[in-house]
Amino acid sequence: MKNLNKLFLAAFLLISVPSYASDGMAVIDMRVAVLSTQQAQDTFKALEEDADYAAKVEQAQTLQADRQALAETLQKDGETMSQEEVASAQKSIQDKSQELEFIVGQIQAKQNETAEKIFRDMNPSLQKILSELLAAKQLKVLLARDTAIFADPALDITDDVTSMLDVAASGANE
Repeated sequence: MKNLNKLFLAAFLLISVPSYASDGMAVIDMRVAVLSTQQAQDTFKALEEDADYAAKVEQAQTLQADRQALAETLQKDGETMSQEEVASAQKSIQDKSQELEFIVGQIQAKQNETAEKIFRDMNPSLQKILSELLAAKQLKVLLARDTAIFADPALDITDDVTSMLDVAASGANE
């Protein structure tokens, strides 16, 4: 009889632990929550329309196409080319690769700068919304989605926060 009681107790604990563990817990990807807002999308669209940024993207695409064309020519005609021509083509590919890497770095830096500005601008609203959501859902623990090994999708509040940020932004604009 004692063993049967221990078995029931163990079964009860195993069944109740997952429901207890998820009570008062949630996960969020704050980067996705903020960058998925309409305000963030509008800001990135404005960045893409910026003349300097668009010129750098165009330059990167042109360099990539030129580099690809040189590589294809080298592969196709490499056997019939002289050593000097092969060396020149390889040097040109290397130069274009370095230039492309530099320009892509500038593009990524501008994207990161824009994302950081969005985070700075939206941080007060984000903190307020998180506080309200923690209180409303009676959450005791909020984890970053990337730090959780596994999280039930039902615990993810990222979309809720994005929607609330959009509502807050549209309310501020009216």
